[in-house]
Amino acid sequence: MVIYDYDRSERLGMPEAVYCEGKDGASVNAILAELSEQPDHPVLFTRISEMQLKQLDPKLTNQLDYDAVSLTAILNGCCPARKGKVAIVCAGTSDLSVAREARRTLEFTGIETELVVDVGVAGIHRLLDRIDHIRGFNVIIVIAGMDAALASVMGGLVRQPVIGVPTSVGYGVASGGTTALNSMLASCGQGISVTNIDNGFGGACAAIRILNMLEK
Repeated sequence: MVIYDYDRSERLGMPEAVYCEGKDGASVNAILAELSEQPDHPVLFTRISEMQLKQLDPKLTNQLDYDAVSLTAILNGCCPARKGKVAIVCAGTSDLSVAREARRTLEFTGIETELVVDVGVAGIHRLLDRIDHIRGFNVIIVIAGMDAALASVMGGLVRQPVIGVPTSVGYGVASGGTTALNSMLASCGQGISVTNIDNGFGGACAAIRILNMLEK
């Protein structure tokens, strides 16, 4: 019997997600089998690899909307449309897997998104060309690796909430995302919130909590 938090959506404004990394195939299969019998409860699976999918019952995996870039899968469709729009601003295409995880999480929850890619500070003119459009969103998620300077720059250009998601992209002293994390935490951009490294799901959930206030 899988203990799933069926009341979380009403309590927190977002359903429970199933984190699959580290779970064996039998455990994921058991979770999927139970939740597939609850069609009124949309479910998001995160960090589910293609190898894990191959270990599952094909009758169950056929019910999933799977995205190999973000390693996410959606069961029972998405949640109803909600108020608010989120821009996911990505420094480079190397950050796309994390950006797609954030986008899939938001779209699963019924929130309109737009992915703005390849606007890192190495070509800052590309960001400035699109900044007026970005300012039209309620929340901005900034996803960047290396020195993650994009988060600080964004914090100085917009008045909306900015959520920084550092990624593990970068050479040498980038240290698997530690440099990007420390850079975002030390940002001079006032009021920037920061998630853990590569946590696109967490960045999306932070945005959802902010947008929950539009529902009141």
